[in-house]
Amino acid sequence: MPSLRLGNIAPDFEAETTAGPIKFHEWIGDSWAILFSHPGDFTPVCTTELGEVARRADDFAKRNVKLIGISANGLKDHNKWVEDINDFGASYGPTNVQFPIIADEDRKISTLYDMLDEQDATNRDAKGLPFTIRTVFVVDPKKVIRLTIAYPASTGRNFDEILRVVDSLQLGDKHRITTPVNWNKGDDVIVHPSVGNDEAKVLFPEVTFHKQPYLRTTPLKVSE
Repeated sequence: MPSLRLGNIAPDFEAETTAGPIKFHEWIGDSWAILFSHPGDFTPVCTTELGEVARRADDFAKRNVKLIGISANGLKDHNKWVEDINDFGASYGPTNVQFPIIADEDRKISTLYDMLDEQDATNRDAKGLPFTIRTVFVVDPKKVIRLTIAYPASTGRNFDEILRVVDSLQLGDKHRITTPVNWNKGDDVIVHPSVGNDEAKVLFPEVTFHKQPYLRTTPLKVSE
């Protein structure tokens, strides 16, 4: 099966989760969604990641982003693991995992989304089946894949970066802009190439035209 690409419709699926059964597209509804995979339950890096996501739940919610994890274990393990995540995470701040975690013991969804680890021979279960790598999919309300990031099993994700990209995507959809290197919300943005100079002056009264004719930057006032 070919890898999923940006712009593809995220494959729909049905799954059992810690919050009950779901149909993925129906669960997303009119929201954005982040599907993120974990090599396995009761693993150290994953435990730190899920705790961080739980503590940042409000940051995702105010961006209209739903969160859903997936790991190659069953619901019994997932529910027990959540207790560990909340307990360990409490040393960093209030931690309460409320987002669903998909049970994917047969790797059906992991295979559908091409998440399985083909590199690390140690990232396997007792039967020799590969666990997943740390994949992130950002899906928009039209169910289109807008971002994919794949981390090796040994490296925890940076959720500040994931939030940064969500901000960039959402602002770009709304304001006909793109975002430059190391951009963060509140920084100047780049006027989209499809916007002519005359239109840019109307849309962005504070636009700056640079020596390079393809570079036009502007402040962008956005609400938090």
